[in-house]
Amino acid sequence: HDEADITEMEEFRNSIKDNFTGERIKITPLAFIIKAIVSSLKKFPSFNSSIDDIENGKITLKKYFHIGIAVDTPHGLMVPKIRNANKKDIKELGQELKKVSDDCRNLKIDKKEFFGGSITITSLGGIGGSFFTPIINFPEVAILGVGRSYKKQVFIDGKFIPRTMLPLSLSYDHRIIDGAEAAKFNNDLK
Repeated sequence: HDEADITEMEEFRNSIKDNFTGERIKITPLAFIIKAIVSSLKKFPSFNSSIDDIENGKITLKKYFHIGIAVDTPHGLMVPKIRNANKKDIKELGQELKKVSDDCRNLKIDKKEFFGGSITITSLGGIGGSFFTPIINFPEVAILGVGRSYKKQVFIDGKFIPRTMLPLSLSYDHRIIDGAEAAKFNNDLK
């Protein structure tokens, strides 16, 4: 469990405007989190793996970045993948997040979209809550839980300054990832 200071990210996210109309463009924080997690997966490839046959030591290290997104629907939790997230910009990720979420809620998503993920992100930001213990989406080896952001006084350069903090809860399979590597991954992600 850790907290990421997302003050500058939120300021930037809330300042994005269309170049032609000047209207504010709404992009979910999750699009930025996906970009950050892809960056960290590149540095920590064991997080981008899956357990295929652990008894015989078979683990697959993936070269692709398909990020699972947990979507709460009236029909239960669904985890579609944002495929090749490393090749998409923030705006494309935001649009795809909206599309797959809507498709899940309307039962229009293809079942093949639920397989082949790198890592899953589950967010309680819209519901509330801070830290929790997400369960790994097998055969993946890690899952990132994101809580609701909140304001907190942080001591910086000799004074307290209000900052926007994002609770992060990382669960990982100890057979593949040890605690030190998980802490380094979380620090890189922050």
